[in-house]
Amino acid sequence: MAELDGVWKVARTGGLLPPLYGVRKEIRGDRGETKIGALPGAPFDVVGLQLRYRGPLRGFVDVLEPDPYAGGFRGRATFRGREYGRFRLLRA
Repeated sequence: MAELDGVWKVARTGGLLPPLYGVRKEIRGDRGETKIGALPGAPFDVVGLQLRYRGPLRGFVDVLEPDPYAGGFRGRATFRGREYGRFRLLRA
């Protein structure tokens, strides 16, 4: 999804997620990574408005929906279909 292309800041809004200071998502086409600082990122595939993590994080999926009031997207962090946290994506 072209509307997701770019660099996004991640902000925790609820649930079991830790504070997400310095966390960003970098998305290009159908792939992306969640990064913290200069560390290697956790890769994911973009499928519609879902970010499906690969490798050892398989089963984790971020489900996004547009946030027309704040801009960007609202997200639900899930593992095997169960929500464990909420966050917001804002363009960096």
